[in-house]
Amino acid sequence: MVRHTTWFNMTENVSTFVMGLVAAMEKENSETEDFDVASIQAVKASLMGPLSGIGDAIFWGVLRVIAAAVGISIASTGSVLGPILFLVIYNVPSMLCRWWMLILGYKLGASFLSKAYSSGIMGVIMKAASILGLIMVGAMAASFVKFTCAIKIPVPNASAVKVQTYLDAIFKGLVPISLTLFCTWLLQKKVNVVWLILGIMALGLLFGMTGIVAVK
Repeated sequence: MVRHTTWFNMTENVSTFVMGLVAAMEKENSETEDFDVASIQAVKASLMGPLSGIGDAIFWGVLRVIAAAVGISIASTGSVLGPILFLVIYNVPSMLCRWWMLILGYKLGASFLSKAYSSGIMGVIMKAASILGLIMVGAMAASFVKFTCAIKIPVPNASAVKVQTYLDAIFKGLVPISLTLFCTWLLQKKVNVVWLILGIMALGLLFGMTGIVAVK
């Protein structure tokens, strides 16, 4: 239960594949004494990005747009079938995909794991999954953790020097990745995540009010 309370975010329409796969891995874990439980989290982390990209493109980018176009065109004539068709066109394929992906994930996981352990390929998969998981964490840190220093150093007879320019010259995204690694270190030290969130909020408010960071 503790293992599966960690952060996991995936397009819901395809997330059942990972659920089925993880269920098969947990079953294998209950039957095998030397099962590497770290592989469960590694598989979940490594599949979040790729499958979410596919799920978003198909269900949010294509199917939802088609369903909305059909529903709006019919609803504009005053027919009650507009919203009904929108819900049917989008939800029926979504529900079928969720069920089919769950079964596929479980069957694939059950047969794949036994072959992977017997052939010794599980170690290679674990390494690849760990690398992909770290890439996803790095990409998320660069995309969602924002920091723009607003401090400017005045220079006589010249334009003020922006501190952010030098930070970018040293390492693009230096502060965001440093903050992410610091938070990771605190979590490893068993710091309560609630205190961590409150501390980041307080730090952000302090920096914003004092003009250290640019507030957009």
